[in-house]
Amino acid sequence: MTTRDPRTAGLARLAGLLADETRAACLLALLDGRAWTAGELARHAGVAASTLSEHLGRLVAGGLLAEERQGRHRYVRLADARAAQLVEDLAAQVAPEAGGRPRGLREVSAGSAAARGRTCYDHLAGRLGVAVTDGLTARGLLRQDTGFALTDAGLAWFAATGIGLGRRGRRPLARACLDWTERRPHLAGAAGAALCRHALDAGWCVRIGSGRAVKVTAAGERALGTLLGVEGAALR
Repeated sequence: MTTRDPRTAGLARLAGLLADETRAACLLALLDGRAWTAGELARHAGVAASTLSEHLGRLVAGGLLAEERQGRHRYVRLADARAAQLVEDLAAQVAPEAGGRPRGLREVSAGSAAARGRTCYDHLAGRLGVAVTDGLTARGLLRQDTGFALTDAGLAWFAATGIGLGRRGRRPLARACLDWTERRPHLAGAAGAALCRHALDAGWCVRIGSGRAVKVTAAGERALGTLLGVEGAALR
């Protein structure tokens, strides 16, 4: 008699949650790291609010989303960094098959902006994220040869730069996240989140519109050039 792996049922349930385009659209939108209202997600996914409510209920019950209520508004966000990692890793695997030509100038512009720089849940991605990761590695602050790990010099650099790592829970300090546009890893984990948060708070980057795209400011170019040797051309 064959004994069934106890993870079988859980894996099947997870696959079922992801096997719907409306739910997939919501999960990808929430990779910007922010909480969205149900109405915003319904408009984004192009479905009725009543239809989306059922989908959100399944995602919350399945542990992929967390729900918050403020007054009459219902907000949802990705449950945690592990849920975000799962969505981003799966999206990176299917990106080459996404195919299709952009439908217009707006879509081309949005795609170009996201490729230059964006947030991947709570860390930097795109050419910006890879350039920052390369800068940390070139200066001996991050090791990639045996998996991602901050060196002692890297820990000192974060402290000297005033970037608190906030090491809580079981989240890894540094983790490689495959960038779906660059096809190379960028820095994730607690260190990646702290660096992204600092970049936004210090005005090194600003968000573009309501999506995940970010743009490096003139102050950010100077700071990243001085601190990590990142050339401005790599950020534009």
